[in-house]
Amino acid sequence: MRNHITCLVLLAAVAALTGCDSGPNDVRITHDKPVAAALPVRRSEPIFYNGKTYHLDMNSKGAGLYDLSVSGMSAKQQKDAVAVATSSLGYFACPDGQKGKLTTNPAYADSKWRMQAKCG
Repeated sequence: MRNHITCLVLLAAVAALTGCDSGPNDVRITHDKPVAAALPVRRSEPIFYNGKTYHLDMNSKGAGLYDLSVSGMSAKQQKDAVAVATSSLGYFACPDGQKGKLTTNPAYADSKWRMQAKCG
C-alpha cells in the first residue's frame, strides 16, 4: 500500500511539472524605460463619448502634427468635438501621457469638425 501511495505522489508531481509553461519569458526590469510604440500615421476609430458613438479620423502630417476630424456631431458641438479629438490624440499617439493640444481653430464643414493638433 505504501508503494502505491508513493507512486501516486510521484505521478502527481510529474503531472504538475509537465503542465508548466516553458515559453518565452517577457520579464522587463523596472528600471528599463518603456519601449516606444510607433506613432500611427493614419487611424480611423469609433469613439464612445457622453453616451453616443462618434467617428474620429486621425492623419499624421509629420513634425508631430495631426489632422483630426470628428463626424457624427452637430455644428453646435464644437466643445465636444475638441474634447473627443484632443483626448483621442493623447490616447492613440502621444507618448508618456501627454495630451493633445489644438494648433488651429476647429472648423465645421461637410458634417465634420476638422482641426489640427499636436502632443504636448
